[in-house]
Amino acid sequence: MNAMSNPAATFEPFRRRLLGLAYRMVGSMADAEDAVQETYLRWHGVDRDSVSDTRAFLTTITTRICLDMLTSARARREEYVGPWLPEPVVDTAALAPDSRTELAEDLSVALLLTLDRLSPLERAAFLLHDVFDFSFGEVASALERSEAACRQLASRARAHVRAARPRVASAPPARSGEIDARHAQLMSAFVAATGSGDLDALMQLLASDVRVVTDGGGKVAAALDVLDGADRVARFLVDVTRKRPGAWWREDFTLRFATINGLPGVIVDAPQGAVQTAAFEIEGGVIRALYVVRNPDKLRHLAAATAG
Repeated sequence: MNAMSNPAATFEPFRRRLLGLAYRMVGSMADAEDAVQETYLRWHGVDRDSVSDTRAFLTTITTRICLDMLTSARARREEYVGPWLPEPVVDTAALAPDSRTELAEDLSVALLLTLDRLSPLERAAFLLHDVFDFSFGEVASALERSEAACRQLASRARAHVRAARPRVASAPPARSGEIDARHAQLMSAFVAATGSGDLDALMQLLASDVRVVTDGGGKVAAALDVLDGADRVARFLVDVTRKRPGAWWREDFTLRFATINGLPGVIVDAPQGAVQTAAFEIEGGVIRALYVVRNPDKLRHLAAATAG
C-alpha cells in the first residue's frame, strides 16, 4: 500500500519498456517520450491501489495513446515531402523489452518501415504479442477487441514482417557501440568515394540491387524518391557531389561511426550538431541498403543525447 502511494517509484521500473513500445509504435523518439510522459501523468491520477497488474495497465495506456498519435501522424504523413524514415536511435539497448522474443532486439529501419505499413491495430497487436510477450488475452484487453480478432491482427502483421525480414536476416543488427572492422572499412571507402565523386569506386561498394532512402522532410536537400540499383545510386551521389560540392561531406564536418537502429552507420556532425545519419545494410561485403536521415527535426534528439 505504501509503495503504491508513490507514483514515481511504481512507474520508473517500467519506463524503459514503455519507451521501447512507444518508439516501435510511432517511429519517433520525441513522440514516444511524449506518450510515456502522458502515461505517467495518467498513472499519477488513478487509484493505484485498485490496479492489480501495473505492467499491463501502463502498457495498455501507452498503447492507446500511441494509437491516437498514429491517427494524427498518418494525416500529417500525407503532406510529408519525400520518403519518410523513422527517427534514428543509437542506444537500442535502452529500448529493448524484457522479453526474449525473436524480435526483441530488432529495431532495424527495415522492420520499422514494415511496421509503418501495417494498420495501427495490426501494429499494436503484433508488438504486444510477438515483441513484448503479452498473452492474447492481455492484447484483447488493451485493444478492446476479442482474442480471436487480435490473433488475426497479429497473424496478418506477422506475415508482412516475415516477408520483409529475409533480406535483413543474413545481416543481424550490431550491438550498441560495436562496429565490425570490415563494416568500418567499407563505410570509410564509401565516404571517400562519395566525397571524391568516384563513380567506379562507388559501384564496387554497392550491391546491384542496392536501395537508398533519404529523408529530408522538405527542409533540407534530399532525393524525393527512393533510389534503386547500383548505377542509379552511384550516379546520384556523384551528381550531388559535382553540383553541390560538400553537400554530403564537408571539411568542417566530423564523421563518426555508430550503430544506428542496430545497423552499422555514420553520424555527420557540424559545429552546431548532428546534420545527418546514414545506416547501412551490409551483406556479402557490399551495401544492400542505405537509410539517410537529414531532416533536422529527427536529429534533435540524437544531438541532445550525444551532447551529454
